[in-house]
Amino acid sequence: MRRMMLGVGTVALCVACGGGGGGGGDQAGGAGGGEQAAAATAALGTASVSGNVLFTGTAPANPAIDMSEEPTCRDKHPEGPRDPEVMVADGKLANVFVYVKSGLPAGQAFPAPTAPAVIDQDGCLYHPRVLGVMVGQPLEIRNSDPVLHNIKAVPTVNRGFNISQPQAGMTTTRTFSDPEIMVPLECNVHGWMNAFLGVVAHPFFAVSGADGTFTIGGLPAGTYELEAWHEKFGTRTASVTVTDGGTATVEFSFAAN
Repeated sequence: MRRMMLGVGTVALCVACGGGGGGGGDQAGGAGGGEQAAAATAALGTASVSGNVLFTGTAPANPAIDMSEEPTCRDKHPEGPRDPEVMVADGKLANVFVYVKSGLPAGQAFPAPTAPAVIDQDGCLYHPRVLGVMVGQPLEIRNSDPVLHNIKAVPTVNRGFNISQPQAGMTTTRTFSDPEIMVPLECNVHGWMNAFLGVVAHPFFAVSGADGTFTIGGLPAGTYELEAWHEKFGTRTASVTVTDGGTATVEFSFAAN
């Protein structure tokens, strides 16, 4: 095992040969594509990367949300609705998008899953807050609230969209044609509603769960640059080498700006 310090903030990298990939924690607010990616990569390689996302210092308080005009949404938050910008528990940071930024064989194409990634609107919040989707993979947008939502994608590379879902139970499907980190999703009716979508050309991505953990499986042997993205704290990078059947463990560290 070897350990090194990398990049801005602390990134601890351990590489252990042998064994399969460990299981990451559940994503805060729901699945963000990691499970689908893991299934899609089962036959691509036998290496994996797992790790933790740490947070040092005191986490900022999440803003309170005034949902007085949407009582059906407000009542889904018995402790009072807050904008989940920074989700920290026991020094671990959730909702960090981690993906392979470079190192995959040039020109290799990866088929997009036919199963959709899903984002739901429930309690006038997006669930999950952060998720990933492959280029060409369906993104299913659901409305679980009995109120009007107007979902707006604000990409800089892909084509945006602006769709209305006035009733509970409605679903809409969209796809993205090009990689983009990240695509903001907004609601024109409820200004506090935000989510962020990572669009990648391969299935090697994950979102840190409530316990800060993540796993990216099915990697071919090689050396890769990983990037970890958070909506408030920016990005961290790490370089990792994995062998066939090997597991790499990475720690990314963020702190309040």
